[in-house]
Amino acid sequence: MCILKDSSLRVGFLGLVILLALATLSSAADESLATVPNILLIMGDDMGYTDIGSFGGEIQTPHLDVLAEEGVRFSNFHTSVSCSPTRSMLMTGTDNHIAGLGNMAEMLTPEQKGKPGYEGHLNDQVVTLAEVLRDGGYHTYMAGKWHLGDDGPEYFPHARGFERSFSMLQGGASHWSDMAGLQAEAQPIAKYSMDGKELHELPRDFYSSRSYADFLINAIRENRGDGKPFLAYFAPTAAHDPIHVPEPWLSKYRGQYDDGYEALKTRRIAGAKRVGLIPKSSPAPGLHPKAKPWDSLSSEKKALESRTMEAYAGMIEYMDYNIGRVIHFLKDIGEYDNTIIIFTSDNGPNPWYSDEYPGNAGSEWMKHFDNSLENIGRPGSFVGIGIGWACASAGPLDYFKLTVGEGGIHTPLIIAAPGVKGARQVDSFAYVTDIMPTILELTKLEHPEKFRGRNVKPMRGRSLAGVTSGSQENTYAKDALIGGEMMNGKWLRKGDYKAVLVAKPFGPATWQLFNVTEDPGETRDLSKEQPAILKELKAAWDQYAKDVGVVLSKGSAL
Repeated sequence: MCILKDSSLRVGFLGLVILLALATLSSAADESLATVPNILLIMGDDMGYTDIGSFGGEIQTPHLDVLAEEGVRFSNFHTSVSCSPTRSMLMTGTDNHIAGLGNMAEMLTPEQKGKPGYEGHLNDQVVTLAEVLRDGGYHTYMAGKWHLGDDGPEYFPHARGFERSFSMLQGGASHWSDMAGLQAEAQPIAKYSMDGKELHELPRDFYSSRSYADFLINAIRENRGDGKPFLAYFAPTAAHDPIHVPEPWLSKYRGQYDDGYEALKTRRIAGAKRVGLIPKSSPAPGLHPKAKPWDSLSSEKKALESRTMEAYAGMIEYMDYNIGRVIHFLKDIGEYDNTIIIFTSDNGPNPWYSDEYPGNAGSEWMKHFDNSLENIGRPGSFVGIGIGWACASAGPLDYFKLTVGEGGIHTPLIIAAPGVKGARQVDSFAYVTDIMPTILELTKLEHPEKFRGRNVKPMRGRSLAGVTSGSQENTYAKDALIGGEMMNGKWLRKGDYKAVLVAKPFGPATWQLFNVTEDPGETRDLSKEQPAILKELKAAWDQYAKDVGVVLSKGSAL
């Protein structure tokens, strides 16, 4: 045994021991960090249930289809009826009426303004996914649509947990560099921000899906190698109107929609049944009564409608192409196998044409756009797909965006991740509030009771991690009650049953009851056959509204 008598030697030996111990701890920490998954969270905009190939559609979306093959495809996933309410639930794991987006800021009614939960931006009652992950050791990046507050930097993504962000702050905008907004009076010019500062111009070569993908790739690359995992929130504004897409995608679907809305809806329903999204015995809903039959249109109108749908399809395929660019980048840097990838859309397809936004019809602002057949989809155009194509895009579901019919709130969800039992379809109910709890469980992070010295509301959603791993069949029990509301539209789910009140002008504004497992298209109202079930679900909706602070408007907000 050697005894160190010299004090300097003893100190040196002790220092060496400490250095070795620290190196061991550092190595263990690095190894632990290496097992912490990255998150790539993707939310499309205004996409129909059957707008991607793996959900029965004809639009070519090979990268999303591969994710569906490798991961879990959810056939029964639900959102709110429009952009910001859904995105508030995605970011907080709680109900939109609690998070501050009880209604979209631009559609708040006099009864709602100034009421708790109707601030028009994410309020201080909630903590965001980005804030929790950032404090948990993650890099947090965002590119794309925010729509959760634009009245000042304190509401921008940078202020809610994203260390790097490039965002279109409002509901919709031109996909080119001109920054044109959606509404002649309320939003002629769209707002953008980068890293907490408002932008007043965009690069001349800007196109939404491509430029947002570029930003995310560069943000991930900048910090690569520092040992920290990342959250990358990719929120492309495809396929929200105005419908824009570059060549060759603009022309790729030429002629494919010349037979009209009804024919496409029929094909989409058959496709959904072919891939197993809905039972083969499910009755098929028709077009909404407000949609004009294709055969009643003039040849000129048919040509304009067909061209718009061609551009819409190309827009979705180009979004998929840029999702693929991000995925290939993750593979190139060796992070793909350690990344949880989640894809969904914020609501169903938009039934409005461009001149149906408040204040647009007949305005001087609208006259600046060139919506000729040759220019549809190109810079300077401003068209939406309208109610006919929206019905077709929803496929086997009835209704569309802005309604609580299944076509408005029933969207695709794909989760591919380490530990996921893949190549499966899950048919059990899931809700957008479940995404944040799922990510927190998979990253082993806790939702705080307090954040930055303030109390925050708990999440209302439930983790889907057990379902994705195959360890459990359902997240919600058969007797679980889950409800929602938007623009006076109301819905309440219990097992196979859905009580629903679709507000005017699109719906009857009366309660109906459907078995949406057997009849996802909501074609057969059971309210008179099963009055006790409807009564129970209506009472449950009243309790939900009380719990989350729903404030109904006196008239329709549409």
